[in-house]
Amino acid sequence: MVMQPFQGWRPLPALAADVASPPYDVLNRQEAARMAAGNARSFLHVSKAEIDLPDDVAADDVRVYARAGETFAAFCREGVLRRDETPCFYVYGMSAPGVEQTGLVGAVSVAAYLDNRVRKHEHTRPDKVQDRTRLAEALGAHTGPVLLVNRRHAALESLLAECRTGPAELDVMARDGVRHRLWVVSEAGRVSGLAQAIEEAGDLYVADGHHRSAAATAVCQSRVSAGHPCPDEAPWGRFMAVCFPDHQMRILDYNRVVRDLHGHSVEGFLEALRQSFELEASPRAVKPVEAHCFGMFLAGKWWRLRLKESLAQESDPVAALDVSLLSRHVLEPLLGITDPRRDSRIDFVGGARGTAGLEARVVSGEMQVAFSLFPTGLADLMAVADAGQVMPPKSTWFEPKLLDGLVLQTF
Repeated sequence: MVMQPFQGWRPLPALAADVASPPYDVLNRQEAARMAAGNARSFLHVSKAEIDLPDDVAADDVRVYARAGETFAAFCREGVLRRDETPCFYVYGMSAPGVEQTGLVGAVSVAAYLDNRVRKHEHTRPDKVQDRTRLAEALGAHTGPVLLVNRRHAALESLLAECRTGPAELDVMARDGVRHRLWVVSEAGRVSGLAQAIEEAGDLYVADGHHRSAAATAVCQSRVSAGHPCPDEAPWGRFMAVCFPDHQMRILDYNRVVRDLHGHSVEGFLEALRQSFELEASPRAVKPVEAHCFGMFLAGKWWRLRLKESLAQESDPVAALDVSLLSRHVLEPLLGITDPRRDSRIDFVGGARGTAGLEARVVSGEMQVAFSLFPTGLADLMAVADAGQVMPPKSTWFEPKLLDGLVLQTF
């Protein structure tokens, strides 16, 4: 089956607020160090163990993975984390003004992932997959849940609602005001019902966590190559994931900043843009409210860019994405960025940082131009995955983010 229960490790309820931390990839080293300062139980000491080593030790240094393994072992040994006695499902709830999400936490089959029953929409970077693989091997655990989406399924939603009627085992208010709760489901009838319902919900879609799921697959395949048992029957044949119904998901914009104008003057760049866009200066920051419209911050001024209608007609689901249109009409021909995954001149800014985050990168002098985009729709993501295609890198930013450290899966 695509998702099964597992014996999770969880913090003691009284320690959950200390342990729980943002995902490893939404904080840089300095931000993680500040957040974990004075809190020896923060899971950031595991997921970003470089914060406990000298600044000249690179994040992919062998000492970082060794330190992460030592800290994780200490958390388990000292009772900061305790393992459930029987395989369980977990119900994960996130609540905030305008947000109410309820998802199922379970162990997803690597075999189902390889058979495309867990559908992907992004290419992965080898260095990032290697990083997460090395961390998983050092810990003997998958610690950051992969975020999945399922198509709405009434029976599954009903079961999840029943499971969260009582008080949660863990209840944490994150710094951003999002309440995270975890209910433990161990009763055999409910476990069986949830397993059957998620199976009936059909194919699942990776929303966030392509590198983590690819790393879990690498761990599994390395053990199979070494002659270990059938992966779907072994703990390393599955990886931890949280699956939410599609109608509850919220995607924010994922914006771009570029280091230089590729030899253009400001006026020359504006003139080149007019070949493909209608330009309008704006007295305030531009946060697009419709597709094919972009904001641009350049030389201290915001502009609204609307792609000419004749250029916006695309039948291919990937080519029709705003991130693709920006690449085709701006990043590639005007700024010389043909491989955004590897080009150091471009960076990506999640929508949670707002237009102020874009302005700050340009005003600081680090970057010369910033682009704000209309968010990619979830239906677009699923259409791309169903077509067996991949999106450009950094096409989606899901909010709110899951917390690390509320439940973990060892193998």
